[in-house]
Amino acid sequence: MLAAYVGGGGLGLLLYGRLADHFSRKALLFSSLAGFAAASLACAFSPNITALIALRFVQGVASAAAPVFGPGLIRQLFGDKAAVRAIEFLGSVESLVPALAPIFGVLLLSHFGWQSSFELLGVLTMLAAVLILVLGLPREEEPSDTLGSYGQLLTDRVFMRYALSQALTLGGLLTFVFGAPTVIVASMGGSLNDFIIMQVINTSGFIIVANLTARIAERFGSENVILTGTVMAALSALALFAYGLMGGTNTLMLPLLFTPMAIGLGLRGPIGFYRGILASGANNARGSALIVFFIFMITTLGTVIAAPIIAAGLAALAFVACAIHLLSVALLLLLPAMPEPTRDAAGLPTL
Repeated sequence: MLAAYVGGGGLGLLLYGRLADHFSRKALLFSSLAGFAAASLACAFSPNITALIALRFVQGVASAAAPVFGPGLIRQLFGDKAAVRAIEFLGSVESLVPALAPIFGVLLLSHFGWQSSFELLGVLTMLAAVLILVLGLPREEEPSDTLGSYGQLLTDRVFMRYALSQALTLGGLLTFVFGAPTVIVASMGGSLNDFIIMQVINTSGFIIVANLTARIAERFGSENVILTGTVMAALSALALFAYGLMGGTNTLMLPLLFTPMAIGLGLRGPIGFYRGILASGANNARGSALIVFFIFMITTLGTVIAAPIIAAGLAALAFVACAIHLLSVALLLLLPAMPEPTRDAAGLPTL
């Protein structure tokens, strides 16, 4: 079912990026939220597993409009510094959702049955759709004379620098997170409580740093922050790999070695994503779609590569994460960057 949802999400990202040329954002966002709500409610009443898998695919397709149009809306509503801070906040919320969702899911399952989670999703999403319909969205920017394309972005070395490095840094982290429970329990003699502790610590580190990124970038420059965060994540993966090679089995070492990876992502994540949107110019709907699509694909590929060798333990999982993070660093060093922003009246660099 998860594979069906992810597959639908990947298709939806590319689809909504293309539909943005022909329909208004309001219409697309409303229809996607309404479709997600309808699919969620249908999941609660699905007669069999086949129908449920098909509906999860539809859910995935419908879920993709928000990440496609959200960054462009943020860019339109706020100035550069405020936009990065908005993305910081959004990233914090998104990091809390996978941490808290299983807890709420267990509570709903134990008290109201498995259908209740789909029913709650359907009701909340329908409320969001109504808000879009009633309150509306900011006036859309005037379209440029020539419509952009995915091909244009895929051949733009500046855009690909930010898009791929963003996806590789997040994908490398998620690859490790998805494989960590198996490694902790099967190879390190730990328990799922050790994984929970690791997640609580690294999520906290990510949130704290992500909400400071704009201020740090004002002082040290956007490109320095992006490179520093990417290198920090790669060094964390290398440290985990080295610990695995030494035969380390102390699960208490995992938060110590892994949290710098989350901090590195928090440092570069909001501003790296935003500069990727800036690099896509007026083609920002497709730009956002491609960045999130790359995250999906790299995470999936990393997980697939790690799965056959994960029984070998921490070193094997960390090796895959290392390769992903080092590629991210290499892309930042090899591909051209956007010009460093100008300075404001106070002499501080803007974003």
